[in-house]
Amino acid sequence: MRRWNGWGDEATSMELPAHGAAFLQELIGEGRRLADASLASVLAQVPASRLPAHALISTDAETRVRHARGQSLPDWLAMREGNFAVFPDGVAFPETAAQIRELLAWAVDQEVIVIPYGGGTSVAGHINPQAGAQAVLTLSLERMNRLLDLDEESRLATFGPGANGPQVESQLRAHGYTLGHFPQSWELSTIGGWVASRSSGQQSLRYGRIEQLFAGGKLETFSGTLSLPTFPASAAGPDLRELVLGSEGRFGVISEVKVRISQLAEDERFYAVFLPSWAQALQAIRELAQARVPLSMARLSNAIETRTQLALAGHPGQIALLEKYLALRGAGEGKCMLTFGVTGNRLQNAASLKQAKRLLKGHGGVFTGTLLGKKWAEGRFRFPYLREALWQAGYVVDTLETATDWSNVDSLLNKVETSLRDGLREEGERVHVFTHLSHVYGEGSSIYTTYVFRPAADYAGTLARWSQLKHAASQVIAGNRGTISHQHGVGRDHAAYLPLEKGEQGMAVLRQLAGHFDPHGRLNPGVLLQD
Repeated sequence: MRRWNGWGDEATSMELPAHGAAFLQELIGEGRRLADASLASVLAQVPASRLPAHALISTDAETRVRHARGQSLPDWLAMREGNFAVFPDGVAFPETAAQIRELLAWAVDQEVIVIPYGGGTSVAGHINPQAGAQAVLTLSLERMNRLLDLDEESRLATFGPGANGPQVESQLRAHGYTLGHFPQSWELSTIGGWVASRSSGQQSLRYGRIEQLFAGGKLETFSGTLSLPTFPASAAGPDLRELVLGSEGRFGVISEVKVRISQLAEDERFYAVFLPSWAQALQAIRELAQARVPLSMARLSNAIETRTQLALAGHPGQIALLEKYLALRGAGEGKCMLTFGVTGNRLQNAASLKQAKRLLKGHGGVFTGTLLGKKWAEGRFRFPYLREALWQAGYVVDTLETATDWSNVDSLLNKVETSLRDGLREEGERVHVFTHLSHVYGEGSSIYTTYVFRPAADYAGTLARWSQLKHAASQVIAGNRGTISHQHGVGRDHAAYLPLEKGEQGMAVLRQLAGHFDPHGRLNPGVLLQD
């Protein structure tokens, strides 16, 4: 059973080692637990639905609760406190494109707001109903989750938009293929949501981001169906796929997704290497990217994240031996861990590994084999469960991300970390901040920052702390050549910072598109574009 007030499956958890809690206590102080509301108390708050009856729509109170919030920190706090404020008036479960069109026409007749819903994993406020006079219908695509067509000759697969990561991969692997798109939210997020938010998978160095994988499909709009045929390439004007990629439910509801797939790899391995300093590590990963060493993924943790990962890893005796070994090899205080993967056939992987080793050893890299890489691969979709473990220990954790050119990576990273580390200083509170580069490109890199802080005495104060930190960091990003989002999307949380990135002309184009596809502003108002 999926948690109603947090991430993932109730049967899955991630333990915080005792020495991990002690590590945080030393850094930012003793944790403080806030009381959690019960599901029963939240159900009692759900008002009567304003929607007329419809065969595809459920107005059940618990269904509405479970579709009222995403997974951003404000969502987390609202769910934990039991203060949802607004609930959708109903949740629809279409099973075909024709039913989506029927529901959109019905929404016009009934003057209803429609919020498309995939896996509910948004961390930027994409799916939250807003207070207003109009009723709100959340349109869940979870039943549209099948592999509809497989063109093995062209290596194209067609899916319903509601297929989540495990459903996509299991249906493809039955035929010997993979999409290779593995965002950290893979367990719950959907293929339609990946397209709508321009998602990036952890192994995008091999398979590409979703914009490289998305080959075509269909978008159901109030103005009709937009069909996107698949072409290997085309010079026939602007690529209309770009209207769907990153549209975040503002222009229409994705009803069909066609993607480029790959044959399953013969061999895949993940390695960990430690570099003596951040300066050496940053130069090394940039050279890996620009030399186009054929890796499937590369993730570089800065010194603080490396120290934090080792502290929270468990097995303190083994970690102490590792630390001693690394120090003897020249990777002591200030060391940074680089995790990378090679995926393909064995001969290709051997050549890729040889090339990576040669380059990294030139920067003082100390290889530790595949053990830590295996641990990363085994636990890579469990990190979101850490929020639950930290919450139980009395701490709040959140993340934010951006991307910028290599010439600006170090500067922007330091400015973002400083804004967060100093963000609660006036309250006498410390914030633990650390960063990794999760996706690298020839011209630059993403920057993915995690920050941990103590809750205030109540939920309102805790939300205020988050707002202060988030706003300060977002201002730094927007004002220092960073994109407001590399992989999480805009949603409501980032919409205020988008005009600085897109400019006056760019925003005018987006508004015109929204007006064309949705002239009455019924689709996800406030998301992507501030209304």
